[in-house]
Amino acid sequence: MTRSNEPNPLSLPNIRRFIGFRVLFNARFYYPVFTIIFLDFGLSLEQFAILNVVWAASIVLLEVPSGALADTIGRRNLVVIAAAIMIIEMILLCFAPIGNSQVVFYLFMVNRILSGAAEAAASGADEALAYDTMKEAGMEKQWGRVLEIQMRRQSIAFVVAMSLGAILYDHQRLNDFFAFANIPWSVSKELAMRIPLFLTLFLGIAAFLVTLGMKETNKAKTREGKLTFSSCTSVAFDAFKKTFSTGGWILRTPAALIVILAGFLFDHIARMILTLNSQYYRLIDLPEASFGFIGSGLALLGIFIPRVGRWLVENRSKGFNFILIGVLTFIGLWFMSFFIPIWGAMPMLAIYVGIFLTGFFVSHYLNEATDSEIRATALSFKGLSFNLAYGAIGILYSWHVNRMRNSEQMSGLTGDELENELFIEALSWFPGYFVVVFVVIFLFGLSKRKSI
Repeated sequence: MTRSNEPNPLSLPNIRRFIGFRVLFNARFYYPVFTIIFLDFGLSLEQFAILNVVWAASIVLLEVPSGALADTIGRRNLVVIAAAIMIIEMILLCFAPIGNSQVVFYLFMVNRILSGAAEAAASGADEALAYDTMKEAGMEKQWGRVLEIQMRRQSIAFVVAMSLGAILYDHQRLNDFFAFANIPWSVSKELAMRIPLFLTLFLGIAAFLVTLGMKETNKAKTREGKLTFSSCTSVAFDAFKKTFSTGGWILRTPAALIVILAGFLFDHIARMILTLNSQYYRLIDLPEASFGFIGSGLALLGIFIPRVGRWLVENRSKGFNFILIGVLTFIGLWFMSFFIPIWGAMPMLAIYVGIFLTGFFVSHYLNEATDSEIRATALSFKGLSFNLAYGAIGILYSWHVNRMRNSEQMSGLTGDELENELFIEALSWFPGYFVVVFVVIFLFGLSKRKSI
């Protein structure tokens, strides 16, 4: 634990700005009504699905090259670019015409590509800049404390954005409030649809201003100086060269490889559960009006869990922490497979605790094992592996559902009854799938334990 006489990492401007950027960049007011916004602007469910694929593909294609670029031209520059792209992507949504589905589709497609590019640019670069800032100040041992503060504030901001975003999107509720308060205002549905978007745009502008005050570390300044007179082609070549060399380093470094493997194991299955949770809640007889409150309540765990994560990092081994998250995740998945009415929401606590601890542990251990020269690239490889694993389990889930749809077991079922049975059957294989992958990674870690 941090002693009272140790220097406070928040005294470093880069650290304060790193936390501010993470909060402003991620707490988006439109998240609780994400799907509804796309549909209300005139898009179909099929178009919405295509746009999500475009977003995921943008992140996967740009994740590692952006990390290498950050290590080549400077992390601060990539973070500034990420914030600038966020502003542009939000402007497209704020001023998109409602109802013209063809125009809206292409505007939203550009938005999804830009959103993926912003995520990729920020991923790794902001964390690498913050960690190396602390390393130069001799405070890298307090990185866990910074993560704890960052995750706590981000969770609070997420709860506020989730709560306000859904309320402000409902024009009838807004007008009822104005009438109750004797305020002579009236909000149309079209205006209410844009309020969460404009609020997120303001967050993007604030994030951009925050990043402008960041300072590059001394080592990165040295690398930038070497590239002052280089051509764009040379910079791109250096970035891709660093990408391949860092990938080779990860494969040759068990301490980094095992952390990434363990991280994507827990991350991809937890994210899949979070994607499907609204259907799960419906099948355990929870009212739809409660979904948002449950999400906000679970997000509050982010205020407390980072402190637990810091204690575990400082007092327990990597193996112990890996097994702990494994047990929590399995318990959550196993109890969810019973679809217990109402009380079936309780296993989601284990899933949320697991994903918060995973984020904390992976950041701590991977930064600890990685040299400054390749830190952003290594963190981008982490993000790439997480997104690829998430995409893979999504494809596997779709394949399994399609196979079951045509099976004799589902013959005679139609409509909602069929869809519900397919979901129940698909979710039932999650515990077994998790155990198999967990055991494989655990045995691989044991075989490399002398090298860690």
